[in-house]
Amino acid sequence: MKRQNKYRKFQLQQKNIEALERENSRFKRVYSEYENMSNELWNLENSSGEPVPDDFINAMILQTSYLEDEIEDWLIQFNEKKTEIKH
Repeated sequence: MKRQNKYRKFQLQQKNIEALERENSRFKRVYSEYENMSNELWNLENSSGEPVPDDFINAMILQTSYLEDEIEDWLIQFNEKKTEIKH
């Protein structure tokens, strides 16, 4: 059985992400970079090829976490904006 990619933590917010990508090109670039890095990190950690140095993987994990933080901030602001519009 294939293990789930633990780096794809925003799957439940896909509709909000798609809306943000349509209205904000910078968010779209950041999210695209996050997807690329998380996929590459997943592949590196789960490949049976040549081992990759821990320092390299740790640097990728750190960069991915920075991107996650930025995406989370955008999603929080987006949700707050949607809530304000409803009231």
